[in-house]
Amino acid sequence: MPRGGVASAAAGALVLLLGAPGPAAAGGPGGDGGVVLRWKPCADEAQAAFECAVANVPLDHTRPRYRTIELAVIRHRAARPAERAGALFFNPGGPGGPGTVGLPELYEKFPRELRDRYDIVSWDPRGVGASTAVRCFSTTAEAAAWQEKVPAFPVGEREQRAFSAAYADLARRCERRDPELLSHVSTADTARDLDLLRRATGEERLNYWGVSYGTLLGATYANLFPERVGRLVVDGNVDPRAWMDRGATGEPELNTFLRLGSHLGSAGTLEQFLDHCGRARVTGCAFSAGTPAATRAKYRSLLRRLADRPVGGWTYARTVSEVRGGLYTVHPGWAGIADTLQGLWGGRAPVDPGSVATDPARYPGFEQSIAVMCAESPNPRSPDRYPRLERRAVAEAGAMGSWWVWADEPCAAWPARAARTYTGPWNRTTAHPVLVVNTTHDPSTPYRSARAMAAELGGARLLTLDGYGHTALDNPSACVGRHVVRYFRTGALPPQGARCRQDLPPFVERIPGPTPPPASAGTPTETGPPGGATVRVLPPYGVWPPEVVSGLLPPRYAAEAPDRR
Repeated sequence: MPRGGVASAAAGALVLLLGAPGPAAAGGPGGDGGVVLRWKPCADEAQAAFECAVANVPLDHTRPRYRTIELAVIRHRAARPAERAGALFFNPGGPGGPGTVGLPELYEKFPRELRDRYDIVSWDPRGVGASTAVRCFSTTAEAAAWQEKVPAFPVGEREQRAFSAAYADLARRCERRDPELLSHVSTADTARDLDLLRRATGEERLNYWGVSYGTLLGATYANLFPERVGRLVVDGNVDPRAWMDRGATGEPELNTFLRLGSHLGSAGTLEQFLDHCGRARVTGCAFSAGTPAATRAKYRSLLRRLADRPVGGWTYARTVSEVRGGLYTVHPGWAGIADTLQGLWGGRAPVDPGSVATDPARYPGFEQSIAVMCAESPNPRSPDRYPRLERRAVAEAGAMGSWWVWADEPCAAWPARAARTYTGPWNRTTAHPVLVVNTTHDPSTPYRSARAMAAELGGARLLTLDGYGHTALDNPSACVGRHVVRYFRTGALPPQGARCRQDLPPFVERIPGPTPPPASAGTPTETGPPGGATVRVLPPYGVWPPEVVSGLLPPRYAAEAPDRR
């Protein structure tokens, strides 16, 4: 799911997309209509130790001889070849997340046992990245100039009209360049590509770890090809029925992200961030005001101030967007949010990440996420609906609600509909049960979506991570790692109701000196990490309000958002 502002994070992958995909070796259809992968070392420095290839697949899987498109594929071979157990496919989310970037960025976060025993394989899905891509601008500079003019979300009627006009312009640009491709970038199309890639690696069944939007892809594959499911982990879950509006054919009442409850997930996680920050000393959380209540009030005051007086380029909308994205990864994301907010509180604009981009030549690709989502997930077609949806979302989730409503507004003008989508059923019996993993405080795919996914998939098992952030892979837990490794190696599912904790809670302080004895309940606990320092864990950790665990958040966030009338 998306991470940054609408134009940049409607491009949205789970990871910050750093580095450029390297050139890949040519490959093509095999004699039986399959795919042949010809691997060679990737050329890009960010992909050192990885191998790249190109797969040629049909644009339309119902007409395999009509037109082919290219998929950029990447893999890291098993670290212990003598113990190799097969290939494990990975999708980094989005939609619009290129695996040729996401896998190198996240590879070290996979449990060592999986890196030792599996070739870990990923790819840029059709329409994305270095594959045959949706590209609505002639040059990177042209795309970046367009993107620069569009805010994270609009504030006020004049900005709303300009925002809608900008995305209507984008839709016209995209339709002119390759209208045929726009109708064939659905999740179902990508699931069929994945099955061809599985065959090309010689795997009888699919082993897969999908995060964020990759969970929807995993669920789609599991129901299109249930007999070909090996070990399949879905982590940070999209409720597939909500994404598809339960297969309805008429105009939807809500946009995609309100159906998913993403605004509630962000609001609940933000409240946890502010509470933990408020309990921490400023050496642990720079934005702390001494108590949770005071820190929440400080945050609301800062947003009101920014609505009237931006700090440099940091407007109210940009700040809300950056905070939302920073909630995805607890370490180092939460400390980074706190530093940013404290700088803005003092009137100092943070360094703009865009000004220190390592690869300004990379095509931004923000339209690629839009192309997938808008073609298959129903959204209101009238721009006039979105201000009303925003008022509803803000009442339920505060300022975060604005971002999650306007992230779908580009779909109002989008010119294409997927030629073939998969809308269910979602409960087909798979060759092996699916493992569903989710944090209890996920700012993008809330815990209730994981419960829905586990209930909808045939025979699936839910593993709960009591913690924060978007996906267990990006917010590590040794406990989750042990369950996942056991599942991949033996097929054993965690016990019913199994729960884990993250390795580190938010806002830890490193204090010189020896490790003291364990503290009593209700006080900071101490653990001794390597290096002789002490990590002071700030309470409370593992105590969640029941309504947040259930995903049913009360409407208590409206005070964060300024009056836009």
